[in-house]
Amino acid sequence: MVNLLISQLGSLGWGREVGMAALAWLLIPLVAAIAAGLWGIWANRTRKVRSDGPELDGYARFREAMERSTSGT
Repeated sequence: MVNLLISQLGSLGWGREVGMAALAWLLIPLVAAIAAGLWGIWANRTRKVRSDGPELDGYARFREAMERSTSGT
């Protein structure tokens, strides 16, 4: 299919450079899709399981502080 595109562009008098430039522009989304796929695999990798203890403790302290600041008014 790619060879047909290049041969048609060459027969129109545009030259081989235009066909190669079009193929180069088609490579940009292909490389971007591959990079996005690799990033997705890396982002969803299995990580060491961590408990929610520190986050829940911090949230409990936050709630207590907010309750104290409104109870004085």
